[in-house]
Amino acid sequence: MELRTDYMGLQLRNPLVASASPLCHTVDGVRSLADAGVGAVVLHSLFEEELAEEAARQARLIEAGSESFPESLSYFPTSAGFGPRPYLDLLERAAAAVDIPVIGSLNGASPTGWTDYARAMQDSGAAAIELNISYLPGDPSISGRDAERRHLEILQLVEAEVTVPIAVKLNPYFSSIGEMAVELDRAGAGALVLFNRFLYPDIDSESLGVVSTVGLSNPREARLARTWIALLRGRVKAGLAATTGVEGPDDVARYLLAGADVVMTTSALLRHGPQHARVLLDGLAEWMARKGFSRLDDFRGRLAVPSGTDATAHARAGYVAALRAANASPHGPW
Repeated sequence: MELRTDYMGLQLRNPLVASASPLCHTVDGVRSLADAGVGAVVLHSLFEEELAEEAARQARLIEAGSESFPESLSYFPTSAGFGPRPYLDLLERAAAAVDIPVIGSLNGASPTGWTDYARAMQDSGAAAIELNISYLPGDPSISGRDAERRHLEILQLVEAEVTVPIAVKLNPYFSSIGEMAVELDRAGAGALVLFNRFLYPDIDSESLGVVSTVGLSNPREARLARTWIALLRGRVKAGLAATTGVEGPDDVARYLLAGADVVMTTSALLRHGPQHARVLLDGLAEWMARKGFSRLDDFRGRLAVPSGTDATAHARAGYVAALRAANASPHGPW
């Protein structure tokens, strides 16, 4: 069974990508994922806040040193091009330890101050950069257009720093996801990752406090991403990466049928361990054999919305059909 695929120009042995998780925090963890068979690994994110903290620390050291020894200024590197050393060390050692692409990840929201660290990632061996733009404007005075422009500006700033491909991890909260996808595609995004899952705080009524929790995804959450991948297939040149709700081989197959170039998973690997990657891949190969497919291109995008179709009418028709089917059920729509 032929599972090789292309993602942003990277040749992968299969479409399964281990996305950012604690499993990627060590070289041994990355190696275990590669040994389990994944086609690529996305390291955990280097956060804008970490970079700001590092820059402030460097500034304090420089200021303290210059008060006693002016020549000590020459001992400190400039902040541009350097990120927290542990992350870059991990990236460099992980890239050297495995024979699959290791993708660096940058997480931020402001237009400047962190994007230039993409060059340091590239220099440390990152095969690509994933931009996790975690920007949900809480200020009601910020317009939707301003939020969109920020995403484009961040992409352009990173493009100016690196030559490796760049993936943009999108959230599903734009007023027009399709237009945003097309604009990012035109701006040079190598891939679009659909969708980012924000970790929202909650309220504890007993402690009367705000609590932060991390919840793993489940297959029910995959419908939104699958819908948009099916709509965008053939309408953008950028690669399409699916993420969220991948638990079993059937979830991988369904994303590929919708038109995904690669399928990312985190929660399932955390639940079952890195070896679950082999379960997903073997199950995909078995499904392909059962359906008579020998290559991914035999069925990838088979259930995508045809490019000449009115996508809005298509989505509306699906919505109406789903309601009719639910109401026809003896148990009602619920």
